[in-house]
Amino acid sequence: AGMWLTAGEWGGPKAGETVETRLVRYRTVGDMSCTGAVDSDATTLDAVITEIAASRLTERGATRADDKMSEAAMEDRKREGYF
Repeated sequence: AGMWLTAGEWGGPKAGETVETRLVRYRTVGDMSCTGAVDSDATTLDAVITEIAASRLTERGATRADDKMSEAAMEDRKREGYF
């Protein structure tokens, strides 16, 4: 299964990937470089809370791009001084 990632200064597209304009949100603020986007039409805090409450999927586990790269991706980033 794929993951929606941001295009532009933080990443892609890679060869063979296409860019689409979508209405999305991210699990946390400032997380675009390492977290997949969630399709969303929520435009208010209340609407986001309603979406999250109705979801059957934990966004943290489903949207962390680092987890898809390797089991130790976060630890590797820490060693490289990212955090």
